[in-house]
Amino acid sequence: MHVLEGFDLSGKIALITGGSRGLGLEIAWGLRQAGARVALMARREGFFEEALKQIPDAIPIVGNVQDEAAVEAAIGRLEAEGGLDILVNAAGITWGQNALEVPVAKVREVLDVNITGTFLASRIAARGMKTRGYGKILNLASVAGLGGSPPEVLDAVAYAASKGGIIALTRDLAVKWGRYGIRVNALAPGFFPTRMTEKLLPQVEPRVIERTPLGRIGQSGELAGAAVYLCAPASDYVTGQVLAVDGGMSAL
Repeated sequence: MHVLEGFDLSGKIALITGGSRGLGLEIAWGLRQAGARVALMARREGFFEEALKQIPDAIPIVGNVQDEAAVEAAIGRLEAEGGLDILVNAAGITWGQNALEVPVAKVREVLDVNITGTFLASRIAARGMKTRGYGKILNLASVAGLGGSPPEVLDAVAYAASKGGIIALTRDLAVKWGRYGIRVNALAPGFFPTRMTEKLLPQVEPRVIERTPLGRIGQSGELAGAAVYLCAPASDYVTGQVLAVDGGMSAL
């Protein structure tokens, strides 16, 4: 097999939760460019307008990852259309506030969406993957889950905890499900310009750059290639791993 054939996703079906915008949409775009048929899951119909301009043939699915029935319905639809080969858990929220003051309700909400939502979608998707003996699950973690951050850079303790939880979940599911041919990996992006960071970056970008060996934040398109690799046959002997795409920040 030619090395580039290992990155061909033709004939594969991929579901990207939180795929209507931000890094989820970038990953969806990358998978589509590699040949996959992509479905995007988002909480509201209106979220798909811009996404469908970038990926006109994407399948839009309205649903909340906190709603187990909605996730069951979304994955069931794709199973009926040929089987879900790839799941990307990119849905997530954050809440920025001093750790001494953040309301417990907000902590619980962030953990529920980011960790429980990732687990629910993974468990439901894994059932069909187990039957077929093959599948790829890619979770979106963060460098915030790899270590602590000064409050001047990132003051979002619930978000950091949730991303650390996703990393642990990724590793544990990889060990449990490897026997079924299911690969479970994670990406840990550094700082990228997205809707989630649009208010934060103008305040912290100089400090982020100081802590980044490559001396800049991430740019559009720089996450897609890593995602394609972890979802493609090229990475079939890779599971339980966390790939940081962070300009070297986590190496410090």
